Amino acid sequence: MSLGQRWLEAAYRGDAWLLALRPLEALYRRAVSRRAAAYATGSKPVWRAPVPVIVVGNITLGGTGKSPLVAWLGHFLAARGWRPGIVSRGYGGRAGSYPLRVEETTAVAECGDEPRMLFDQTGLPLVVDPDRPRGAGRLVEAGCDILISDDGLQHLALGRDLELVVVDGQRGFGNGRCLPAGPLREPLSRLEGVDAVVINGEPAFTPPEGAHGMALVPAGWRHLASGERRPMAPLPFAGPVHAVAGIGHPGRFLATLEGLGVEATLHPFADHHDFRGGDLAFDDGRPVVMTAKDAIKCRGLAPPDSWVLEVAARPDTGFVAWFEARLKTFGPPPGASRGEAGR
Repeated sequence: MSLGQRWLEAAYRGDAWLLALRPLEALYRRAVSRRAAAYATGSKPVWRAPVPVIVVGNITLGGTGKSPLVAWLGHFLAARGWRPGIVSRGYGGRAGSYPLRVEETTAVAECGDEPRMLFDQTGLPLVVDPDRPRGAGRLVEAGCDILISDDGLQHLALGRDLELVVVDGQRGFGNGRCLPAGPLREPLSRLEGVDAVVINGEPAFTPPEGAHGMALVPAGWRHLASGERRPMAPLPFAGPVHAVAGIGHPGRFLATLEGLGVEATLHPFADHHDFRGGDLAFDDGRPVVMTAKDAIKCRGLAPPDSWVLEVAARPDTGFVAWFEARLKTFGPPPGASRGEAGR
């Protein structure tokens, strides 16, 4: 486990030694407040897209399940006549130039693992750009009439119509402190200004009033090398497995596998880990299982008997009803309006 991972676990546990970092936390909170005020007062410019923008993010470090919710939103919007596009920072990727429109041939080294995964899962227009407004503008030029900003809560230069915050139900907000004394990117008071809080999994804490629920549901197995898809049962492998997880919360992956009756030895890596062949070299012949996010980078590296566990977000009915109601405030999808006018 890396030093960063050890610190993050300590922050979620609330270890006493983090008290020494509270003076630095005060400086961090002050910087966050000044930055937010600069955008709110116009000292820093905010670009408003000519189409609705939905931001999905979190206020904690580590994985919360926001990317599956982004994929769910994309499918939901497309099924209702919208032409959604996804804009991402593309953490871990390095392109020769931006904006980068992700295509079938785009390498993960260029776009980053999460954008590549989201493109493969949704097939929607997806642009990677550290400059979110510029990337969003490219999607509008491409004909998108509603945008989803993945992990965009703190990217205030891009105006937004809805803010959705995803929280991990098991780890919650940790010790409730901001960096570096805790896992919070922003103070908990930030939740008072967002449109919806979505708790991923059964909460082990008292959720904010009005929070919605979401589950990550195992959807099937995929053989990494061939792409062959199998149902959840029966298992496509036998015996104990090696579970590889380079995600923000590897323990959640292990818990999911154990819930499926899979005996697994967890091999946790840092979030967005750049896998090498040695990371997957096990000498006991056991199958290897991994997340869809890790699979993007493990093609050609993993042993032949390697499987990907596909999961899908399932928001509760309250969130679905709330989201449908908020969509109506944007009016009908432009494409649907044109179709109705032509009839």
